[in-house]
Amino acid sequence: MAYVSKRYRAAIATPGYEKHKRYEIGSALGVLSSFPKPKFDETVELAVRLGIDPKKSDQMVRGSVSMPKGIGKSRSVIVFAEGEAAAEAEAAGADVVGGEDLAKRIQDGWMDFDVCIAHPSMMKIAGRLGRVLGPSGKMPSPKSGTVTPQIGQAVAEFKAGKVEFRADTGGIVHVPVGKRSFEEADLESNILHFVEHLRGMRPSAVKGAYIRKVSVSGTMTPSLTLDIV
Repeated sequence: MAYVSKRYRAAIATPGYEKHKRYEIGSALGVLSSFPKPKFDETVELAVRLGIDPKKSDQMVRGSVSMPKGIGKSRSVIVFAEGEAAAEAEAAGADVVGGEDLAKRIQDGWMDFDVCIAHPSMMKIAGRLGRVLGPSGKMPSPKSGTVTPQIGQAVAEFKAGKVEFRADTGGIVHVPVGKRSFEEADLESNILHFVEHLRGMRPSAVKGAYIRKVSVSGTMTPSLTLDIV
């Protein structure tokens, strides 16, 4: 039998919480805020189940989006660049900038960063790291905005709260939308912004319902299903 913590049992007993209910977004965030809180500021995450077949390349959903209210976390960004692009990355706040030296560091096991960005001219180096960066979702990609000649802009956006997302093997997209300490209005703004962004990415090959279920939860809370499909 799976272990259920005392805090989690208290959460599911919270007045207003119903496991199978579909909540208006404001009501859901109200219930979320009333759940017992741990000693740290939990991340609030959105999970969106899509009506796609992720095994088919023409139905894969992947990209990046800047949350209007940020995500409440400073992200570690590394960059593959040289020359003027490297200077631009450093000026924008990149944590580490490099080329062959950075690739070797990653190949030797260093993965202490959140986002990896590469100038197109450096993909000959970064491209060799697919087997290392791919499984963790950190491989630079044009679709996610992490392979770009606009290095300074990309670094600034990801440091400020731009997030990458990709549908998993079950067709579910997970993305952070803020912290539990955020004002409910700010969380709502981020959630609605992301859902609309995702809606605009509907692959033409998808038939029937595209966004099938949207749920919100804290790091250690039950999830609440939102009535915004």
